[in-house]
Amino acid sequence: MKKILYIEDEPDYVAIAREYLKNYDYEIIGAQDGEEGVKKAFELMPDLIFVDLFLPKIKGYDVCERLKKDPKTQHIPIMIISASGVEYFEKQCKAAGADDCMLKPYKASDLIAKTKILLKEL
Repeated sequence: MKKILYIEDEPDYVAIAREYLKNYDYEIIGAQDGEEGVKKAFELMPDLIFVDLFLPKIKGYDVCERLKKDPKTQHIPIMIISASGVEYFEKQCKAAGADDCMLKPYKASDLIAKTKILLKEL
């Protein structure tokens, strides 16, 4: 079973991801703020990380940059997911080291496809 860490301060989005991905062999583990997310990333060494942009304690871009700069976690694919319609969202995600990004609300088919691509299952 592949582990996906979802760093998100709104539990409903973690629940939605679990629902969308329930028919696949993925375990979705939630973290409610950036600090907890970074800690869990090092503890769990997940196969994939979803991270919200606007998080308590450590913002999503900073979480991504920290994990991508550390040799222990730099290989883990990260997708930044945000409801923010900020201009240059994709550029900022790439600058932070994210492997992909997606805007909320998202469709099940989009989440499944991007997850499979990032996990090299497609």
